[in-house]
Amino acid sequence: MIIKRVLFISVLFTILSIHNTIYLIPLTLVLWTVSYKQWYTLNKRVIKSFLLFNLTISVGWIIYAMILDRSFWDYLIYINLKVYTMTLFIFWFFLHTNIVSFFAFNKELGWLLSITLSQIVSYKKSFEDFRLSWKSRVVSPIYTREYHFIGRVFGYFYNKSLNDSKERSLALKARGVFD
Repeated sequence: MIIKRVLFISVLFTILSIHNTIYLIPLTLVLWTVSYKQWYTLNKRVIKSFLLFNLTISVGWIIYAMILDRSFWDYLIYINLKVYTMTLFIFWFFLHTNIVSFFAFNKELGWLLSITLSQIVSYKKSFEDFRLSWKSRVVSPIYTREYHFIGRVFGYFYNKSLNDSKERSLALKARGVFD
């Protein structure tokens, strides 16, 4: 497992240290080649996960560059390709590595990981329950009802995240993770 950790950190820092799109393209192609069997599934997950964040950052950068009357295409392609490559590498790596055993070298990281994974499972279950309740109760959607329902679901998850973070913080303090 130590070799995997060193490999992970070295490849991640290599990706982070590349500051030119020309060097990122071959690295991305190597990752595509290595993940050839899972290429479609991995790319679908990578694009889903980084699209919202990068879209927001990219639009902000375009607006900022237009205000300053600068060219934005080079940097926009570079930063999006860098995030894509990092995300692809991380997803591919943890597809082939048990994430729990990867972080098992440190007790605090193990606790944080188990708390994070339990929270992910809890949120996924709640989201699936909301999705199924919407599907079972609505025959023909009326847009005002949809917006009201979506707003209530977002409110639920916002309150749940606040309450869960307080609860998790107290649990970690009780176990002596931080003071």
